[in-house]
Amino acid sequence: MTFDVQDPEGLRLARALAPRERGAGDDERYARAAWSHLTEPGESTAGALVAALGPVAALDVAADSGGLVDETLEEGRRRWGPRLAHEPIARSLATAVRRGIRLVVPGDPHWPRALDDLGDHAPIALWTRGDTAALVHLSPGVALVGARAATSYGEHTAAELAADLCGAGVAVVSGGAYGIDGAAHRAALGVGGLTVAVMAGGVDRTYPSGNTDLAERIVASGGAVIAEVPCGAAPTKWRFLQRNRLIAALAGATVVVEAGWRSGALNTAGHAASLGRPVGAVPGPITSAASAGTHRLLREYDAVCITGTDDVLELLGAVPRERIVTERGFHVSDDTRVLDAMSFRAGRTVDDIARRSGHAPGDVEARLGLLRLVGEVEPVATGWRRRSR
Repeated sequence: MTFDVQDPEGLRLARALAPRERGAGDDERYARAAWSHLTEPGESTAGALVAALGPVAALDVAADSGGLVDETLEEGRRRWGPRLAHEPIARSLATAVRRGIRLVVPGDPHWPRALDDLGDHAPIALWTRGDTAALVHLSPGVALVGARAATSYGEHTAAELAADLCGAGVAVVSGGAYGIDGAAHRAALGVGGLTVAVMAGGVDRTYPSGNTDLAERIVASGGAVIAEVPCGAAPTKWRFLQRNRLIAALAGATVVVEAGWRSGALNTAGHAASLGRPVGAVPGPITSAASAGTHRLLREYDAVCITGTDDVLELLGAVPRERIVTERGFHVSDDTRVLDAMSFRAGRTVDDIARRSGHAPGDVEARLGLLRLVGEVEPVATGWRRRSR
């Protein structure tokens, strides 16, 4: 099968999504929009293929079932195949046009080059609400992240740091969630600072929905709300974890304000350290479970102790060090993607789970077998479903 990147309607929609300061052509923009549908965030096989051939030629390779003997690419095509359809791409493009969303791609003047440090794991495109110019005004910038179930101490500290940093001309990057994220964004807005929220799902529907007003304020202030997944994409657990690498890459330093022992904020810190970005952690009461993760960073991974804004500014000026947080302890199995794609109520077929998870059907079958052994899933008349615990 071939995938027609010269489709007139698709090109028209892609052209409408170009930022005012555009660089890439319509066919490349459309191809990158298509790739954001085919792959899960951070997939290196797709990233390497697009980097080597360009998005248009790479899309032809993804759609062509013959002519390749490379085993890695063949595995990739088995993953991408269940999602290779024009209709969902057209729907997301049309939604973006209707909502005033822009598609920023490499080659555009407003593409944030800091993301290129992710190499083959870099996003293929960014779906953006707000001022796309905000994406190139994030230097200097700090990622302020932490627990959703934050304490009043954590939210107060995040707000003070964000307000003081913005007052010093530093942008604030975070994930738009409840708790520490929301406190940081709101404080930045309160002092007229620049802030960018990175979403795990499509930017056409804010998650959590309770922060819809916050997202609107970020957009209205001249900031931006961005995602690498297309309009309509659900914010699964896997996508949250992969979203964290974008937060870490966009900022010059990452500060974890408050976090539990297994908080997603530690995942962000791991990504930052792997990129050579400095990591800081705010200490809390030793009796507080909400600070167990920050204490873990300070004790086990040599994070810098943050006691105020001056410490963060010093962190921004630090020379990149050796990796201080290893992936050990923060690795998440690809089984998470399979579970995210399943339902506790209705059974789903292997092909449906493959399409939703971004895995090849054969990989899904293998993972389902292992997940059944440990009691996570069970076969039913209509396919497979998750087991309630």
